[in-house]
Amino acid sequence: MTKFTDLGLAEPLLKALAAEGYETPTPIQAQAIPHILQGRDLLGAAQTGTGKTAAFSLPMLHRLLGKPRQMSARSVRALILSPTRELAAQIEASIRTYGRFTSLKSAVIFGGVPVGKQIRALGEKVDILVATPGRLLDLVDQRAVSLREIEFLVLDEADQMLDLGFIHALRRIATLIPKERHTLLFSATMPKPIRDIASAYLTDPVEVAVAPVATTAEKIDQRVIFTDAHDKPALLAKTLNVPELERAIVFTRTKHGADKVVRQLGTSGIEAAAIHGNKSQGQRERALGAFRDGSLRILVATDIAARGIDVDGISHVVNFDLPNVPETYVHRIGRTARAGAEGIAIAFCTPEERGDLAAIEKLTKVAITPVGAVPYWDGRTPKKPPQNQRGGGRGQQQNGGGRGQGLPQGQQARPQGQQQPRGGKPGEGGQRSQPANGAQRQERHERPRHPERGPRPEQAAQRKDGASAKEGLGGVAFLQQRTQQPRTNGARRRAR
Repeated sequence: MTKFTDLGLAEPLLKALAAEGYETPTPIQAQAIPHILQGRDLLGAAQTGTGKTAAFSLPMLHRLLGKPRQMSARSVRALILSPTRELAAQIEASIRTYGRFTSLKSAVIFGGVPVGKQIRALGEKVDILVATPGRLLDLVDQRAVSLREIEFLVLDEADQMLDLGFIHALRRIATLIPKERHTLLFSATMPKPIRDIASAYLTDPVEVAVAPVATTAEKIDQRVIFTDAHDKPALLAKTLNVPELERAIVFTRTKHGADKVVRQLGTSGIEAAAIHGNKSQGQRERALGAFRDGSLRILVATDIAARGIDVDGISHVVNFDLPNVPETYVHRIGRTARAGAEGIAIAFCTPEERGDLAAIEKLTKVAITPVGAVPYWDGRTPKKPPQNQRGGGRGQQQNGGGRGQGLPQGQQARPQGQQQPRGGKPGEGGQRSQPANGAQRQERHERPRHPERGPRPEQAAQRKDGASAKEGLGGVAFLQQRTQQPRTNGARRRAR
C-alpha cells in the first residue's frame, strides 16, 4: 500500500501530514501527486470528499519549496480559483495546515467582506493566493495584486468554474497570467462540454479518474421518500428527530425556501440556521462555525454549500428540494460519508420532481431506495402545476373563462376564422347583425362598472341546503375516504 512517505514529498510536508495523522493517501492523491511533481498539467476527476485539495496542494507546495525566488511587490506565485467563498476559505486553511512547517505564505480573498483588509494582506509577502474570480478581478483593477508572475494555476470544482457564470471572468484572468504555467483542474463531475472547454486551459495534460464521473460514494445510504409539497415540513421535522442523527445539512432550491424551512423547523422546536447568497459573510461564517463546533446540529443551505463544506461527523444530508441539475445531487450528498465514513442521504420527491429523480438515477447509475409506498409513474416528466390561474387574463373573461367561455346562455362563440358581417340584416348568413362601433362603445360606457353581486334568496337557500348535506352524509363519506388511505411510515402525514 502506498504511503505519503513513498511519494517523494519534502520533509516539512511529511511532518505536517504526520501531525495531522495522515499516513495513507487516497486513490486520487496517490495517482495525481506523482504527475504533478513531474510538472505535468492534470485533469483530475474523483468523487467529492476523496481528498482533491491535498492532491493538488501537497505537490504544489513541494515544487514551490524546491524553487525559491524573489517576487515583485504584490505578486503571487500560485493562484487557486474557487467558485464559492466557503470553499476558498477551506482550501486556504488546508494549505496553511500542510505548509505550517515551511516559509510559504498564503492568503484568501473573496467578496462579501471589506476589501481594505485583503489589500493590506496582499501588500505583504504572499506565495499562494486562493480567490473567487469576481473579487480577484476587482483587486487586479485596483492594482492591489499582480498575476504576471504566476507559476501555478489551479481550478477547483472545474465544472462549476467553467460554467457560464464564470467563463467570462476566467477568460480575462487567462490573459493576465503567463502562458508558461502549470495548470491543474479538479472536479467531481466533468461533463463532455466542460471537458472541451477545459482542454483550452491545459497543455498536454494527463487525465486521472479514480471513479466513474458523477458517481456517489459507496458508503452513502441513499433513500427517497415520495410525498406531496405541503407534507414536506412535517416530514422534515420527523426525519430530523431520529435518534441516530448527529449532524445534518438540509438543501433547498432557493434562498427564500431555506429561510422558510428554518422558520418551519423553529415552530417544531428544532433549532437551525440558513446559509445562502443573501446572507452576509459574517452571518455565513457564524452559522458555519456553530455547525462545525457542534453547537448547531442542523444547517439549511442552498447549493452554495454543496461545494465547500468539509465538516466531520455529518451523518445525514436531506434534499428538501431535488436539484434540477443532476450533477448537483452528487455534490450535495457528498457532504456526508467523507474520508471513508458512512452517511445517509434522504431525498423528498413530489410528483412534480419525478423527472429530476429519474435524471439523477440515470446519471449516477444508482437506483435510490424508496421508503414507503411508491406511486405509479409513467416515466415522463410531469408538468409543473399551472401558475396564477386567476381570471381576468389577456383574452379571458373576468370569471376566468377562455375563448367562448363566459358568454350569455344560448350564445355560442364563433368558429375560428369565421367573420361576422357588420350592419347586415337579421338572419342574413345565419348570424345576427351587430350595432355600429359607436353604439358598442356607448353601450359599454353606460354599463355599470361594479354591478351588485348579492345572492338571490333562492340561491342562498340552495347553498344552505348544500351545506347541511355536506355536514351530513357528504361529510361522513369524506371522513371515510380519509381513513381508508394507506399510511406509509408517516411519509404522507399532513402538516397541521
